[in-house]
Amino acid sequence: MNAMTHYMELLATNQPWHLILFMAIPVILAETLAITELIILFSRDLTGGVRAVNKIAGIIAGVYFTGVFIYLFTHAVIPLTVSGGWRGPADVIAVGFYLSGIIPFVGIALLELGIIARQKDEIGKLKLHAIFVGIFLVVAHVAMIFGMLDPGLLMVSSVPMQM
Repeated sequence: MNAMTHYMELLATNQPWHLILFMAIPVILAETLAITELIILFSRDLTGGVRAVNKIAGIIAGVYFTGVFIYLFTHAVIPLTVSGGWRGPADVIAVGFYLSGIIPFVGIALLELGIIARQKDEIGKLKLHAIFVGIFLVVAHVAMIFGMLDPGLLMVSSVPMQM
């Protein structure tokens, strides 16, 4: 059994490029969103420079992560599923939660582009934006935690346990 999930293997190979492309850029965008979100929530300045940075980061995050999602889904998820190459539940959970980051990131981008929540006032949009940021932070951390596990830890063994 390989002692590394595909999530960690992806980040560890082709250094430093995979780490930058699949971890650093999404995390920097998420942290930019989280920090600017807090500033906006406390200051209630919905038109200043911090809001502009927040909006740009949100659009970039949605577009960028859509590309990441498409690339990894076609080059990793489908081939691993077809070949039976998953390394156990921790492997599937790590990759699945990582890729589920597309939902909040695309939600933020659509919100910033005025495609969703058009009927909401600025405070309603701010609340929805904060919810999307929170969701991304949760799914990204679940992916990281399960990604760092030895994939064999969650496997069901057919060997009886000795007491």
